[in-house]
Amino acid sequence: MKVLVTGGAGYIGSHTVVLLIEAGHEVVVFDNFCNASKESIRRVEKIVNQKITVVEGDIRSREELQKVFDVHTIDAVIHFAGLKAVGESVEKPFIYYDNNVHGSTVLFEVMAKNACKSIIFSSSATVYGDPHTTPILENFPTSATNPYGRSKLMVEEILRDVYVSDSEWKIVLLRYFNPVGAHKSGTIGEDPNGIPNNLMPFIAQTAVGKREYLSVFGDDYDTPDGTGVRDYIHVVDLADAHVKAVEKISNFNEVMTINLGTGKGYSVLEMVKAFEKASGRRVPYKIAPRRAGDIATCFADPSYAKEILGWVATRGVDEMCEDGWRWQMSNPMGYKS
Repeated sequence: MKVLVTGGAGYIGSHTVVLLIEAGHEVVVFDNFCNASKESIRRVEKIVNQKITVVEGDIRSREELQKVFDVHTIDAVIHFAGLKAVGESVEKPFIYYDNNVHGSTVLFEVMAKNACKSIIFSSSATVYGDPHTTPILENFPTSATNPYGRSKLMVEEILRDVYVSDSEWKIVLLRYFNPVGAHKSGTIGEDPNGIPNNLMPFIAQTAVGKREYLSVFGDDYDTPDGTGVRDYIHVVDLADAHVKAVEKISNFNEVMTINLGTGKGYSVLEMVKAFEKASGRRVPYKIAPRRAGDIATCFADPSYAKEILGWVATRGVDEMCEDGWRWQMSNPMGYKS
């Protein structure tokens, strides 16, 4: 299949591109590089030993997207492109709704115009808000607690409306939890612009000496050690689920909503200890106030993904930390190293 990957130069996108190509698919990457590096594409090309077609553009631009479809016959789209920081979304909601929601509707309109009606959408566990219980099932009520989560939920609802209007669409909504780790080679990994918004880059940058200490946002949650509990999933496992979704999407006759997680939650301090074990380095930390929009506990029931996609997460927390540390040690300044 020829797959258009929006946001394909980003963290999850770049790992997915590697696995798509290794599985024999053709890939076109569409990215505006606002939160990604062109160096990631060059490194992906080294991993897969071939050139990758890259189109620089913004999903809010019909003209730039149409140029892709003018040149390429696209069979399916994996839609990663979007802003993704919870804290920033609380501070700057306008840009999240403009980029994530408006940009997605433009993409879907261009797809429909060009009779490309298969899409895998990169959604998020944040759509569940503060769940009443865990593990989280796909049929749980949705109630996002921040603009980032609401933008994902809005796009999900738009896609459901698209399907109601035209049942020829094949739609997979992948709600994933907390991606961490890096490619085994240490060649590609997570390289956030500026101050990281996710836990693992903070831990890794502290371990490598780039940061003086890790800020732990809140130690008074109703969890075993007071710090937030999350379901951390290796980014390569996550990428593998997207490849499986591409290969099975033609079989689906309804909008498929699928959780991607390991089914186990780890607290912030447990992740710190696991990373210290993997790196052999101390990770100093200080307790800071809770962040707006954060919740206490969030982890998945991944059984539906196994049933529908034949997918399970195979990499544990030790491998997540080891691979994340290998990336950080090899690239202390990220792709600028």
